[in-house]
Amino acid sequence: MIDASARVHPSALVEEGAVIGPDCMVGPFSIIGAEVRLAEGVEIKSHVVVTGDTEIGAGTVIFPFASIGEIPQDKKFGGEKTKLVIGARNRIREHVTMNTGTAGGGGVTKVGDDGLFMAGCHIAHDVIVGDRVIVVNQTALAGHCIVEDDVIIGGLSGIHQFVRIGRGAIIGALSMVTNDVLPHGLVTGPRAELDGLNLVGLKRRGVARADIQALRVAFLTLKQGEGTFLERARRLGDESESSYVQDMVEFITGASDRSFLVPK
Repeated sequence: MIDASARVHPSALVEEGAVIGPDCMVGPFSIIGAEVRLAEGVEIKSHVVVTGDTEIGAGTVIFPFASIGEIPQDKKFGGEKTKLVIGARNRIREHVTMNTGTAGGGGVTKVGDDGLFMAGCHIAHDVIVGDRVIVVNQTALAGHCIVEDDVIIGGLSGIHQFVRIGRGAIIGALSMVTNDVLPHGLVTGPRAELDGLNLVGLKRRGVARADIQALRVAFLTLKQGEGTFLERARRLGDESESSYVQDMVEFITGASDRSFLVPK
């Protein structure tokens, strides 16, 4: 179904069954698959492929030569019914690839709202991406990763499968991240290390000075305190009243069997 207000270029191919919402635009030579649903005001520029069971939120723009909703790059995938859900107001730039999920990973790849996915980046099967996330050029998120809100991932970086990146963290360019990253952490290096807090990001978001100071203290405690990393985190939960520190503690203790990038 194509809404009467939508604009579809004559050279575009929209398969029967696709839903093209109000005020959408589908550019020249783009292909929209039969199970695709475009919400109001979605813009698909030229030479884009959107296929699979894919839902795209209002106001999202997809740039030329992106491939959205293709099957996972996973040899275990057997053609099962899975999907891709993309939120509102995202900017998905040239040559970006986003794949549907797998049965073994919950069946859904999900992208939040207001993200920027720069040229050539890859969002693999079963990845969960939060809101206001920036993924810079040629960065790859492997399967089953979780990226929380307000994260920035620098260009030419790689995020290992099953890694979680906490809210507000920043990953420097050319980083290979193989372990979980604390909320608001600053990670850099070819074999990435936790190198501090994302102070610039905290200040830009207007976080109170008291909370920033509490995070500084928490970071030092995790780095230098007595006991294991998990024990230090649990103590922080008992001692700090900052909601930002509590988020960090919950992130750590909520998955105590995982490996974290530990403060240097």
